[in-house]
Amino acid sequence: MNTTRKTWLVPVLAVAAVYWGSTLAAQDKEAAKAALSARVSLERGLSASASHGRPISAKFEMEDGKLQLSVYTATGGKFFEVVVDPNSGAVVKTEPIGEGEDYTAAQGQSAAMAKAKVSLRAAVGSALRGNAGFRAVSVTPSLKDGRAAAAVTLAKGEELKTVSVPL
Repeated sequence: MNTTRKTWLVPVLAVAAVYWGSTLAAQDKEAAKAALSARVSLERGLSASASHGRPISAKFEMEDGKLQLSVYTATGGKFFEVVVDPNSGAVVKTEPIGEGEDYTAAQGQSAAMAKAKVSLRAAVGSALRGNAGFRAVSVTPSLKDGRAAAAVTLAKGEELKTVSVPL
């Protein structure tokens, strides 16, 4: 690549990255706001999905303009996305995760949960106990210095915050 191309490519990529990041943040906020009116809590979604494997992460998200509760599960070395209806709590779809970014994320989440001493549901409960009036909208485990912890995103009105809970 010549220098002229590099000169304009770096700023263009930087602007694209900022735009993409702000679009994702806006989608997360939209999903969090919609989750506040859902009849089904994140904890109930984690319980509903357990019949399809061990829950390894969960989040409310917008899919085609509609709110859904997506739970990743692991069973027998395989990963699945279990979609729970945010109004009824029923499992509406289960799909295998076999490749791509979702598969890579599921592998990391599964590795964190393998070291966990408590469930994601218990971690969400712990985060909520210390934050009255908030509702959990996502939970994602990870390993930090060899220890499992869950990032629990909480929402209340327009406010979003993430709490780290040891697993």
